[in-house]
Amino acid sequence: MQNKNSKISELIDLNDELENYFRNTIIPQLFVDANLILRKFTPPAMKQFKLHHSDIGKSILDVKDNFRFPSIIDNIEQVISTGELLEKEVQTVDMRWFQMNILPYIVMKENKTNGVIITFIDITSRIRDLKEQEKLIMEHELLLDTISHDIKTPLTSLGLTIEMLKKVPEKGMEKFPVLLEKIETGLLKIKGIIIDLTDARQSEHHFKTVAELLDIEQILEDVRLTLAAQILESNAVISWAFKHSEVVFVRRKLRSVLYNLINNSIKYRSTSRVPEIMIKTYMENDDFVLSVSDNGRGIAQENLEKIFNKYERLSTDVEGTGVGLHLVKEIVNLSGGKISIESEPDKGTIFRVYLKNQNVDKSTTA
Repeated sequence: MQNKNSKISELIDLNDELENYFRNTIIPQLFVDANLILRKFTPPAMKQFKLHHSDIGKSILDVKDNFRFPSIIDNIEQVISTGELLEKEVQTVDMRWFQMNILPYIVMKENKTNGVIITFIDITSRIRDLKEQEKLIMEHELLLDTISHDIKTPLTSLGLTIEMLKKVPEKGMEKFPVLLEKIETGLLKIKGIIIDLTDARQSEHHFKTVAELLDIEQILEDVRLTLAAQILESNAVISWAFKHSEVVFVRRKLRSVLYNLINNSIKYRSTSRVPEIMIKTYMENDDFVLSVSDNGRGIAQENLEKIFNKYERLSTDVEGTGVGLHLVKEIVNLSGGKISIESEPDKGTIFRVYLKNQNVDKSTTA
């Protein structure tokens, strides 16, 4: 009898500890049993998903409308069936983004999944920061490109004109040399400013970009978070197969390359099928190759080179500026790499980016 009372006491203590944990945690969590009955939830979950104490004991089907994502039931059943962890980004009714982790609750004695614990980690600020960073990167690269190409050319022409004017006879033009000197001085100042701006990336400037050893999976995760809304809206399926996962490159530039290629695959998807995007990496000779393929609307052969032109837009039925692919090619070319494209209308497109990798492991090849 005493042994029985001792076990009951232990169970009460364990239950109290569990109750205290659920009551005091700051993370939204749900516990759903194998019969899809909502057994417990934390106060943050109550607030976030407008749950009430009376919802305990109800089927999750009865409160699924509290969640924005309709696939949550299928996700729960998948984890119960397979016993494997499931992670995905979801958006709630108040437009906040969460990393949803569905963990199997395994009864060790019976070695079976008896339910799931669902944890929600708020990633709204991270997604917002990544989107803002991507916007700043594009504006920064476009500014440098405009200064470097669109302004330098007319300035060079103006400089040549001044040299020609210097050879004009000065008779009857007493003030001409003084005016010419002022123009030339101003021109040199403008050139100096442009050189300072465009060469900042190679100088000891505060915003100097530094190549580092990067994990492609981490870069892809950042991109997926940045494009979470587009992925959710389009139902895009993104898969990857990395034979080589590390490359030495500038972080924000590699993220910008991958972001623009995946974003394009989503934007120019076919209306007749679910968009499927595959990202692969491998080594080809000493090049790190990043390929992004899709089953989208494709591109006609005569337009394959045009898509890299700045402000070039082949379709007007989707939002865009015509800058993304131009920036991708600029980033890749300036790094000493190259980009190729294969496409067939209504079949899909494959972009292959070849980067000169300083961290070459020649044992891993395509």
